[in-house]
Amino acid sequence: MEIFESHAHYDDEKFDNDREEVINKVYTSGVTKIISAGYSLRGSKMSLELSKIHSFIFSCIGISPNDINENYKSNLEEIHKMLKENENNKKLVAVGEIGLDYHYDTDREVQKEVFIKQIEFANEFNLPIVIHTREAVMDTLQILKVHEVKRKGVFHCCPHNRELIKEGLKLGFYISFSGTCTFKNARNAEECVKMVPDDRFFVETDSPYLAPEPVRGTRNDSRNLKYIINKIAEYKNETPEEVAKESYDNACNLYAIKE
Repeated sequence: MEIFESHAHYDDEKFDNDREEVINKVYTSGVTKIISAGYSLRGSKMSLELSKIHSFIFSCIGISPNDINENYKSNLEEIHKMLKENENNKKLVAVGEIGLDYHYDTDREVQKEVFIKQIEFANEFNLPIVIHTREAVMDTLQILKVHEVKRKGVFHCCPHNRELIKEGLKLGFYISFSGTCTFKNARNAEECVKMVPDDRFFVETDSPYLAPEPVRGTRNDSRNLKYIINKIAEYKNETPEEVAKESYDNACNLYAIKE
């Protein structure tokens, strides 16, 4: 069973002491493709580097809403420069993670500005986007309706919000499920998984965060995708092998990754 890890942060400092060891263990476990997702300038640069080192790692780069600082305009210029320099790099497959997050008391108008600007980058370089949205569903959807994304994209670690999934699918986006769908207190998880067609979902760990049951609370890595796949298979009344194959093919399709 080959597995596609559609969103992980192996650039994160939590892997500084054993990054290569973990990545190699992940690969030998059957996770044969990984999207290393940037969320800051530093993380985006490291994700690109990881994709150069490992044939099975691909990268997306961008500034997340939680990594906007007073230098955001120059950081955006740097992201644009990186996209331009890697315009013909097939290992750079998306702009992300980008979006809106209203959980903390941050400037929402600046978040919107940064989100929209990076959508423009994605359209300029003909790339899909990887969306982070938390407590900002309506504003996220409104921006996507006004600012069309040519290559569409995915709602990463998608909240179990029926309206978001319904409207996101209408707009042509994929839905990615993480370890949160395995949590014992997860609300609407089964219903939300069943809302998504077989050809429109991904699986991800968002490692090192959000470890699934039964390893919740530990440092997460892509070897734990099996728990997420098993839970989705249970919800969809499919085999884990079917779920793994569907999500693998879907990710390859969005990111134009050839076997």
